[in-house]
Amino acid sequence: MKVSYNWLKQYVDTDLSPEEMGKILTDTGLEVEGIAKIEAVKGGLEGVFIGEVLTCEKHPDADRLKVTTVSIGNEPLQIVCGAPNVEAGKKVIVATVGCKLHPSPEEEFKIKKSKIRGVESMGMLCAEDELGLGESHDGILLLEDDAKVGSAASAYFGLEDDYEIEIGLTPNRSDAMGHIGVARDVVAYLNVHNNAGLELKFPDVSAFKVENNDLPISVEVENNDLCPRYIGTTIKGVKVEASPAWLQKRLRSIGLSPINNVVDVTNFVMHELGTPLHGFDAARLNGKIVVKTANERDVFTTLDEVERTLGGDQLMITNGTDHLCIAGVFGGDTSGISDSTTDVFLESAYFDAVSVRTTAKAHGLNTDSSFRYERGVDPNMTEYALKRAALLIQEVAGGTISMDIVDTNSKPVENVTVEFSYDRCNRLIGTEVPVEMAKVIFKELDIAVLSESNSVAQLEIPAYRVDVTREADVVEEVLRIFGFNNVPIPEKLNTSLPLFTKPDVEKLQTTISEMLVGMGCIETMNNSLTKAEYAEKLGGEVVKSIRNVEMLNPLSLDLNVMRQSLVYNALETIQHNQNRQNPDLKLFEFGKVYHKFDDGYSENRRLIIALSGKREAENWNSNNDITSYFTIKGTTRALFERIGLAGMLKESSFKNSLLQDGVQLSILKHRVGEIGWITPQLKKHFGIKQDVFIADLDWDVIIDSLKFVKVKYTELPKTFAVRRDFSLLLDNKITFSEIEQIAKASDKKILKEVGLFDVYEGKNLEEGKKSYAVSFKFQDPEKTLKDKQVDAVMDKIRGQLESKLGAQLR
Repeated sequence: MKVSYNWLKQYVDTDLSPEEMGKILTDTGLEVEGIAKIEAVKGGLEGVFIGEVLTCEKHPDADRLKVTTVSIGNEPLQIVCGAPNVEAGKKVIVATVGCKLHPSPEEEFKIKKSKIRGVESMGMLCAEDELGLGESHDGILLLEDDAKVGSAASAYFGLEDDYEIEIGLTPNRSDAMGHIGVARDVVAYLNVHNNAGLELKFPDVSAFKVENNDLPISVEVENNDLCPRYIGTTIKGVKVEASPAWLQKRLRSIGLSPINNVVDVTNFVMHELGTPLHGFDAARLNGKIVVKTANERDVFTTLDEVERTLGGDQLMITNGTDHLCIAGVFGGDTSGISDSTTDVFLESAYFDAVSVRTTAKAHGLNTDSSFRYERGVDPNMTEYALKRAALLIQEVAGGTISMDIVDTNSKPVENVTVEFSYDRCNRLIGTEVPVEMAKVIFKELDIAVLSESNSVAQLEIPAYRVDVTREADVVEEVLRIFGFNNVPIPEKLNTSLPLFTKPDVEKLQTTISEMLVGMGCIETMNNSLTKAEYAEKLGGEVVKSIRNVEMLNPLSLDLNVMRQSLVYNALETIQHNQNRQNPDLKLFEFGKVYHKFDDGYSENRRLIIALSGKREAENWNSNNDITSYFTIKGTTRALFERIGLAGMLKESSFKNSLLQDGVQLSILKHRVGEIGWITPQLKKHFGIKQDVFIADLDWDVIIDSLKFVKVKYTELPKTFAVRRDFSLLLDNKITFSEIEQIAKASDKKILKEVGLFDVYEGKNLEEGKKSYAVSFKFQDPEKTLKDKQVDAVMDKIRGQLESKLGAQLR
């Protein structure tokens, strides 16, 4: 949320600098995320001074130009000027050589020493529009005779720079949704710590007066649960036009664009008090306001000219027949204030927070009004806000208040009472807060002490503090004004020795992360919320009983369910990088996926590895090899070898709609994941131009499988290994894993490794055949192997391969 430094100072009498004020706000729980300077005029008119024209003569070579000498308090300057109103003795604005003028925020030009038709000019006499102070260009700006020569133009015009303070407003601090609420914390802090004796300056509304009843509008609320309070009045005879400069300046200081004087007043008061208001063109109301829920499938066009379909639980402001506004969210395109409006109905209401949030999210809207209603506005501020806005509209647009205030207030909101113990407060905070200081804090935060007994007080919490309902909440209020930094760090820290279960999951995750990073991968962290359409349209786990875990109040349609798979997040990341000329990626992520079944919900920790593009970064000595299935398989194999599970890993075929082809991995019949590459459908949906290879692993199953790992230590072998090779002719459907399994089953004593070092398909081979070159490594750790021992095993392996796979030696 943005607040203006100068605007805040309207409510608290202080000379704090923006940085000092920012520190106080952060200390009191309104974390300041940034402070940006806002110049009244871009450049601040630096290098622009008040001057006096000493002489003014006709240019020798131009009829419309004049050569002047101008004093700015030192040596006179010769300046050529074409303005018709320049005369000797006049006070003017002088832009000196080197300064920069900004006629508009986007435009800039630098004043340079120049020759104009042969005459040297050392500056410029400025018109109003050239300074960025107005739009007039009829001539140069002439000043009053009492203007002091040589003084800065910025001081003469009273230009006051402002500072935009960006606050990271947490959802619980609904009391600080306006400048008044932010100023309240500043006043409280200064009074508690500096004994400043300040008071929060509320604008005076005592001048509010109903002048006649010429424009009565009846108000009827059909659903008091969704609208506990609705207040309104009318202002007749207004003139809608551009707002005065002071009002436009206030709105621009917090990033708002002025619209017209009536609408700007409602926005101003909302950001001043934190209470949303809405102005209706009274001519569109048919003499009445009816607050009621819409009919299911009603259609309504909002201010942004979008036609929206309404739900039967959505609260609307109507004139009895036509919808005028989505209550607390967004106005309609026909009932708002326009240039032709002369009579205004002004609304100030208290709507149910849950109803507003549900409606806003259903339409994908997030307005300044819904932002405040969702968090809970002050129900007792509505009438004051209405009077404040009505008086300001009269000030800037004229008109008369032509109707008694209508106030439904069917369900007055009562203040909450909380029992508070000073002793418990000190124990929770960790240091002693003097009782008298706590009472001062209560007073500054509008918390009334109803009674006290034995260090226990009965406190009445104001209705606008919707987040303060328990003793612990009051302790937090005391602490944030007392100051988190004033709680001393204890001299002694007590701790206990933790007992870690084995395996240590966090340590293991760190080990695998470091290994993958060492292989060139980058760890990503994605949102657990995603689009429902991913699982619904693109397919997920092919289990009919699994459904999406839906959010009750989604932030948007893109974040409306919990993710069922990490694959979609990985593809979003690849798409994002590919579109920014970074197609060569090695990514991994540890995260949870969420499923809903007929009998409940489940969370599952998973690890995904996604590879795409070139295997190595582009370089003069790189080979430009493209990532393949064997790259992801090798990476996955290395992972399982690192944690000691590679020997238990089994591969089998699978069917999964996310991967076009690959293998399923299992350990002791427990499915541990899949490796393969994504389908063309997924590539097309995400706009990915190259293959993406995925290892989608069940981290929970991997962790559980570690209990089967037995660590054994053996001496290094004393002998050399012996290697033998086979060149095999095989059917195309035969895989290397089948050969490996047959070979290892033939001998479990001296056969240590089986490897594939060459594959050939094509010329000189029968159709449907391929050639594998397979290596076999033998070793006995205690004695040197003899050829007879090795040959016997090789013959056995050959026989098994011939009988089971139909292999032939080449």
